[in-house]
Amino acid sequence: MNDWIIHLIEGGGYWGIAFLMVIENVFPPIPSEVIMGLGGIAVARGRMEFWPLMLAGTVGSTAGNYCWYLLGRTLGYERLKPFVNRFGRWLTVEWDDVEAIVRFFRRHGQWVVFAVRFAPFMRTMISLPAGLTRMGHGRFLLFTFAGAAIWNAILAGAGFYLGRNFGDLEKYTGPVATGTLVVVLIAYVWRVIVWKPRG
Repeated sequence: MNDWIIHLIEGGGYWGIAFLMVIENVFPPIPSEVIMGLGGIAVARGRMEFWPLMLAGTVGSTAGNYCWYLLGRTLGYERLKPFVNRFGRWLTVEWDDVEAIVRFFRRHGQWVVFAVRFAPFMRTMISLPAGLTRMGHGRFLLFTFAGAAIWNAILAGAGFYLGRNFGDLEKYTGPVATGTLVVVLIAYVWRVIVWKPRG
């Protein structure tokens, strides 16, 4: 897994980073912590530059979240509800959960689009109620870009620090990346198995 990520980063360069970050935010097979962390290590090794890395990662994050926003805005409540009812088992959500997220969004204001970019499980899903409540395109993109930029800077900075201070770090990034992916997949499968609708 680590080799595949590094191949995309080194072969695709900044486009590879952007592509991985889009996928991570549409359906997260690889956590952004791994992608931007490895990008930061690449900066420390002199293979990439920090600001182009930040731009690529943040644009990718914003584009991936925009897909969920457009889904909510285009489908709306009436057409989204049958989709959730049909595939809720695999999403481990039911319609009451969607309504609860929308109520939270309305209650706390649109600033949550910015704030939850730092929450591992909410930063993608908050884009859906933003679309359902028809938040303005410009405001959504601005808040998403700003929040994602700060989060990506933290991740890339951590990778840069590790890459500069630990010479043999590359020996461990492979097992860490693979282990992270395995944990995410196991957690998802376990949630699907034990999840039961309340209705």
